[in-house]
Amino acid sequence: MTVFRDFNFKLLVIEKLMYWDRTLGPEFSLRDHMRAHGVEDLEAHVERNELEYTVLAEARAYFEELEIPAELLATVDELTFDGGHSVYMECAPVWDGEDDLFDIRSLDDLDLLPNLKVFTGGLALAHMLPDAPGILAARGIEARH
Repeated sequence: MTVFRDFNFKLLVIEKLMYWDRTLGPEFSLRDHMRAHGVEDLEAHVERNELEYTVLAEARAYFEELEIPAELLATVDELTFDGGHSVYMECAPVWDGEDDLFDIRSLDDLDLLPNLKVFTGGLALAHMLPDAPGILAARGIEARH
């Protein structure tokens, strides 16, 4: 079983494999999941329960438990850090991108991606992890804006 240390880093990998490459499935839809549990208006549910600035427990549980086989991890040659990711909207459907909810806290999970060559948005990681550009460079990973 592959274990990620940083949930937000795992979300970047899920974005790439599930929503971009479509090699990891089934594609998770929080709206469908919540509808199956009796929640018809997801945004109203989030606002009524003051969950605007959190990852919904249902999404967190799904993505934390999601197994990503090593052979799929080996296909990841590029990651992108961007506030507009689908996976973020599945976790926090009314998130406005104005906080650190999805900031990367550790790059330890780079070890799980043996073929990663490019990290778009990697230079932006420096405001989250000051040593990020150096860590990426030391691994031969190109950090792009």
